[in-house]
Amino acid sequence: MGICLKGGTIVNADRSFRADIYCEDGVIKAVGENIDIPVGTEIIDVSGTYVMPGGLDPHTHMELPSMGTVSSDDFFTGTSAAAAGGTTMIIDYVVPDKKDPITPAYKTWRERAEKSAVDYSFHMNITSWSDKIAKEMEQITNEEGINTYKFFLSAKGALMLPDESLIPAFEHCRKIGAMPEVHAENGDVIEFMQKKLLAEGITAPIGHPLSRPSRVEGEATSRAIMLASMVDCPIYVVHISCKEAVQAVRCAQAAGLKVFGETCPSYLVIDDTVFDTDDFTFAAAHVFSPPLRPKDHQEVIWNALHSKTLSVVATDHCPFKNEQKKAGLNDFTKIPNGIGTVENRMDILWHYGVNAERFTPNEFVAMTSANAAQIFNIYPKKGCIAVGADADIVVWDPKKEKTISAKTHHMNVDFNVFEGTTVKGCAVYTISHGKVVYKDGQLQTEKGAGRYVKRPKYNHQ
Repeated sequence: MGICLKGGTIVNADRSFRADIYCEDGVIKAVGENIDIPVGTEIIDVSGTYVMPGGLDPHTHMELPSMGTVSSDDFFTGTSAAAAGGTTMIIDYVVPDKKDPITPAYKTWRERAEKSAVDYSFHMNITSWSDKIAKEMEQITNEEGINTYKFFLSAKGALMLPDESLIPAFEHCRKIGAMPEVHAENGDVIEFMQKKLLAEGITAPIGHPLSRPSRVEGEATSRAIMLASMVDCPIYVVHISCKEAVQAVRCAQAAGLKVFGETCPSYLVIDDTVFDTDDFTFAAAHVFSPPLRPKDHQEVIWNALHSKTLSVVATDHCPFKNEQKKAGLNDFTKIPNGIGTVENRMDILWHYGVNAERFTPNEFVAMTSANAAQIFNIYPKKGCIAVGADADIVVWDPKKEKTISAKTHHMNVDFNVFEGTTVKGCAVYTISHGKVVYKDGQLQTEKGAGRYVKRPKYNHQ
């Protein structure tokens, strides 16, 4: 049986208009006023709300093995929490062990993700470089629909690749119809600073932001863009946190280079004063990379979104419980890096963005779904309310208020970096493949209901 959403205002990235939507067999079948619907159709009155494409969060880490532990949301709890916040698809990261073949890791992540409640896809980390890895990448792109590969300029000794490997890897991405992504921080400087701070007796979480200041991110962003430009390859810079990185992207775009920038809600509304405390649990809960910045960076990032220098707001969702964070009680370098935000991405961006008149509801849709769908080559199947698109929809009540708290959120983590924030505007229905998975505070997700989404390779000109 299909469903019909009646009485709402449809908000796409390009326009808003009054229309009803009929969904059947997981697909949007009709959009318009006074549309004919079959007898027995479930009708949902959504008067007074915005009906938008379900959110697409292109940067998550569900059940990620990291620093001797595993991120606390698995693919079911994490995608269920995403649905509670209006997100109907995630793109997670496959992380192969260094110098191992990458195909077995892909199969492992596919198995883990089979429990997903909403749709999912993958990027893949490349942690070493060889002719064999290059061949595997081409096969995975062609057969498995992965068109993005992530490279670390940080995490020396673990995930980091040297420039001499990045250049041929970027060139290979272009050749096989894929795009590189980069975590842009200078790993050599970070390693030096970590050792220096520890030698000075700085072991508390404050050492984390002190060891990786913003210019370390700015330099790596500029370098990654330069390397990609040398082989005429587009590049996507993940989780941009600071003014130096924004400037690097802006300059490259002004020079005609194809560079895409992503940021996260945490960088928009939280600053590094959270580390000015003796409370280890509180400070450690805010440890992730790149770190939170001084407050003056926030306005630069907001402006970069407004000017479309940055085009995607993702989460880098990678939660660890307070007990897990204690691994770094006596050494900040051992605190598992990550926070849980997949449920609150859209709430925070609407409240502090749309309500503050920083951007329109249409621009909100662009930042939370449409742009990512276009960049990662799955638009308009995702990121658009239109006939033929997947029936992944969020019904958004701009007047509804809620207070964010770890006590009530659906993420499997005992801390929320937005704790106590009251937001106005949030999801009241989330629909995945034409089925209601969240309704006014109640999850209705099912294990395994999500589908793997292959992404076509790029036709680089």
